[in-house]
Amino acid sequence: MRKNKTLQASATSAMETPIGTLRLLAEEDGLTHVFFPNEDTVKVEAADPASPAALNARPHIEAAEKALQEFFAGTRKEFSGLTLAPRGTPFQQSVWRALLTIPYGVTWSYKDIAEKIGNPKAVRAVGLANGQNPIPVIIPCHRVIGSNGALTGFGGGLPTKEWLLIHEGALTSSLL
Repeated sequence: MRKNKTLQASATSAMETPIGTLRLLAEEDGLTHVFFPNEDTVKVEAADPASPAALNARPHIEAAEKALQEFFAGTRKEFSGLTLAPRGTPFQQSVWRALLTIPYGVTWSYKDIAEKIGNPKAVRAVGLANGQNPIPVIIPCHRVIGSNGALTGFGGGLPTKEWLLIHEGALTSSLL
């Protein structure tokens, strides 16, 4: 869980979803963060809503809100068309790009991701990068499970991960 941080954002939003209130942050170059309800210790300093930066970032928030509403309504299965701008190391970026290729309703293991990025021995590093994903749900880190099929740690909590996987049809019943 990301906590005790203060982030700058050009535009912000909070939206109600079946998994609680999600907070969205964007900069002019795209959506930068999605925070789960349990990540309430992250402080956000937002730009003046009338500033040019806020006006340029606002469309990214609006597009993400619409896409998430459709996802939770069951009418959207992928998030193409959104401009994402996650901040991270080159390795983290490679893991997050790999996460975007996991199909809706499918789960992969950390090993699968490590192999996908061409670094099969980096399973633990993949797990760390997965846990640092700043745009969960849209960059579907919830679709990554242990190689034994077990649900593993998740920033939004395991019940949220389980809900998302059941919603997508990747799980047919509760494992918790």
